[in-house]
Amino acid sequence: MNMPATAVLRSEWIKVRSVRSVSGSLIAVFAATLLVTLLVFPTVGQAEADNPDGDLLFFAFYALNFGQIAAISFGATAMSSEFLNGALRTSLSAVPNRDLFYAAKMSVIGCLAVGAGLITSLVTFVVGQAFMGEYAVGLGESGALRAVIGGGIYLALMTLSAAGLTALLRSAVAVLSLLVPFVLIVSFVVGDVAGGAAQYLPDRAGQLILHQTTEGSLGPWTGLAVTGAWAGLALLAGWWAVRTRDA
Repeated sequence: MNMPATAVLRSEWIKVRSVRSVSGSLIAVFAATLLVTLLVFPTVGQAEADNPDGDLLFFAFYALNFGQIAAISFGATAMSSEFLNGALRTSLSAVPNRDLFYAAKMSVIGCLAVGAGLITSLVTFVVGQAFMGEYAVGLGESGALRAVIGGGIYLALMTLSAAGLTALLRSAVAVLSLLVPFVLIVSFVVGDVAGGAAQYLPDRAGQLILHQTTEGSLGPWTGLAVTGAWAGLALLAGWWAVRTRDA
């Protein structure tokens, strides 16, 4: 007999709360981003902002570069817990419907990531601007509210990308070894070589939502949609793996 969807969602929520590494990585999304903001903005914030070619709105979300690493870690650890000590077999014994299990798992991860992402994006923006003096950007500034909301969604999409890839590769270590160097190093190297095509990379496209003005063929929301498409592909690959492979 299949469990009702609400019961499956509740069980997945309990898993997230009870596994310390998973809940800790979720908290780290907020903590790491806020910590970097508190380290950077009081010390070099105004000096960095005094650049006629700079985008003050994009700079306001500088710390999200570190928060996205924690978001990737949360997505990877939340899914990889199913592949430790035969946990997946136990989960599928309780929920034989693999589609329901996977949908519930990703729904819980996604909802938590959206909530944590929006809070992180808003608090980081407000706290950072408190140290910017005459360079401060208010929420009423053109594009600011859009960037706050979009920044939270961007973190959630990176989380889901990591969760989907972990379902495919069955290893948080493999996913972290792939995604973290990609967003920190490879994306910039490829960007220098690929030129305009680099704007379609998942991190570059999604971060267009944080800019006050954009160049190229993608706008803020279409860029975020490209990141959403990458996340969708990762989730689809993960769904295929869970549905077809032995537990």
